[in-house]
Amino acid sequence: MSSQKRVRVSVSIREVAAHAGVSVATVSNVLNRPDIVARPTRDRVSASIAELGFVRNESARQLRAGRSRTIGLVVLDVANPFFTDLARGVEDEANKAGLAVILCNSDDQERKEKRYLELLEEHRVQGVLITPVVGASSRLARLQRRGTPVVLVDSRSPSRGQCSVAVDDVLGGDLAVSHLLEAGHQHIAFIAGPRTIRQVADRFEGALRALERAGRRHEDLHVIDVGALNVASGQKAGADIAAMTAGRPTAVFCTNDLIALGVLQEMTRHKIRVPEDISIVGYDDIDFAAAAAVPLTSVRQPRQQLGRTAARMLLEESAGGEAHQHQQVIFEPELIVRQSTAATR
Repeated sequence: MSSQKRVRVSVSIREVAAHAGVSVATVSNVLNRPDIVARPTRDRVSASIAELGFVRNESARQLRAGRSRTIGLVVLDVANPFFTDLARGVEDEANKAGLAVILCNSDDQERKEKRYLELLEEHRVQGVLITPVVGASSRLARLQRRGTPVVLVDSRSPSRGQCSVAVDDVLGGDLAVSHLLEAGHQHIAFIAGPRTIRQVADRFEGALRALERAGRRHEDLHVIDVGALNVASGQKAGADIAAMTAGRPTAVFCTNDLIALGVLQEMTRHKIRVPEDISIVGYDDIDFAAAAAVPLTSVRQPRQQLGRTAARMLLEESAGGEAHQHQQVIFEPELIVRQSTAATR
């Protein structure tokens, strides 16, 4: 049998008080307001805590106060580096305020989102940051009516009933296609994810706006619909483009960088040169875009800044109560030109 002393898993504050020979109130003060306790008493209580292996029940303490020291973040796809960077911005801001972040992945599914919102409310989070699925408005309004602040991230509030932080994705789509048109491309493909996602629809609208301004028809944009915003969808779309024997587009605008990376892989596999034979533009400007075999031209979103701004707004609303005024913040995207695009021959 090991000679190592076993530490009890659960030790109560009353046991600590008895061991140290002080009151429960004194132990509580050592834990929460140590400056008001005389040093000899504080040292004795601290020694008892260490010897008994006491761990405070922070959840119970916070719930007695009405709210936990946590905020919830619900995103569409945690595997997407865009949301990873956004979450980092949220965590940076929450950490400054002494809060933890509970990260939830909805997979763009209403059922999962609903369950996560219920769990976050049960945990008495100070508020919820969310990139909502379609049709989430009623669920979020209900959450707010019950006293939980909500801030939309990378999304706009249709009723201005919540704070929101988003990027002008119509402008982003315009920047991408305008860049390709200025480079002389006449046959441009747009690889779209599910257009029920607001960001996808807005980027498509921006692409059409660029065509109109150039005197081109909407029909001149070859739209390829894919089911998801991931590399596999880009590979499938890229394979379809590579298989075209006539009328192959000379440029492709992809809804996000993951799709663009998938297209780039397929072009390489089929020995179609980028950008000599086909130009590719992505969206988000994730770190992998610059690090690709052919560095991607991409529309940059301020990912971490989105997260930081949203978290600050949530904390302000949580502290402000009924006096809080909702804000809608819109950032402008930026086109980052790299080696994946060039003038058409």
